Amino acid sequence: MAGNSFGEAFRFTTWGESHGPALGCVIDGVPPLIALSEATIQPYLDRRRPGQSRYTTQRREPDRVEILSGVFEGKTTGTPIQLAIRNRDQRSKDYGDIAGKFRPGHADYTYWAKYGTRDYRGGGRSSARETAARVAAGAVARATLGHVLGSGRVRIRGALVQMGPHAAACEHWDWEQVGRNPFFCPDPQAAALWADYLDGLRKAGSSAGAIVEVVAEGLPAGLGEPLYDKLDADLAKAMMSINAVKGVEIGAGFAAATLTGERNADEMRAGDDGKPRFLSNHAGGVLGGLSTGQDIVVRFAVKPTSSILIPRRTVTTAMEETEIVTGGRHDPCVGIRAVPVGEAMMALVLADHLLRHRGQIG
Repeated sequence: MAGNSFGEAFRFTTWGESHGPALGCVIDGVPPLIALSEATIQPYLDRRRPGQSRYTTQRREPDRVEILSGVFEGKTTGTPIQLAIRNRDQRSKDYGDIAGKFRPGHADYTYWAKYGTRDYRGGGRSSARETAARVAAGAVARATLGHVLGSGRVRIRGALVQMGPHAAACEHWDWEQVGRNPFFCPDPQAAALWADYLDGLRKAGSSAGAIVEVVAEGLPAGLGEPLYDKLDADLAKAMMSINAVKGVEIGAGFAAATLTGERNADEMRAGDDGKPRFLSNHAGGVLGGLSTGQDIVVRFAVKPTSSILIPRRTVTTAMEETEIVTGGRHDPCVGIRAVPVGEAMMALVLADHLLRHRGQIG
């Protein structure tokens, strides 16, 4: 199956299914002599790991990463790095009742239409379980950014900024709060509201959508490739490739359409460091497909979880009309665990463009 790889100079390919023995990735293009171990990668997987609160799937997966190649004596060798994560808590029997039915909102029908078969156990390859491999690859990308640009220079952070119709308030934004609640929410008041809101939906057997914002700080100006490999174009593709994502915006995004030219323009003054000082960042850190040196700001919208306990109308593989209820263990809001996945995809795009930039410019 094509379409399993992403990137050019820093390229990764994921493999595995939701209910297979393992999943993982192969990363090629990683420079040599970067300090890397399982302990470097594991904290990022722990943030994405399921079963950490009642607001996520109760599938109990330790998500312990194993480095199978590309690292010797604690440092990368410049050869392909293979990472593996074992599946430990599959319950394939939970999906026996839907083997011949298509779940509305899922990729069941489209996979069947394309390939003539599908792995119905948790969605197989189309399951959000695949994103664990992306997060592992993203940890390697972060290590690469630190190696090339200097440790601690680049900071990539994500937050859940809206759940259903309830948005976090900008005036209450505090990055320190993101790690203090189960929603990765920067607004403690919104987090308290979301807890009650999601509890109600969860008990009713329903689900909620969400919006995630990812911000990267400390990048140099000039990253990106005109015209068709623009930095923002690759970021949009990266975020759209995440399961359940239905929309992406950079900077002001769709709100830019409501602004006038003078309001939207990010005016500049001379900075003390010999570089421009921008007075705003409606462009989200990207102009003409190239980074400006400002914060890179990306938001993406995640649809409500399609696996719900409320009966929905559907058809069977024989085109017989029926109803379906999706049992098993599912996130009532997949946007929560999409936060570390969005951070990983940001890191992967930036590492790729940094190495491409270095290869061309030096």
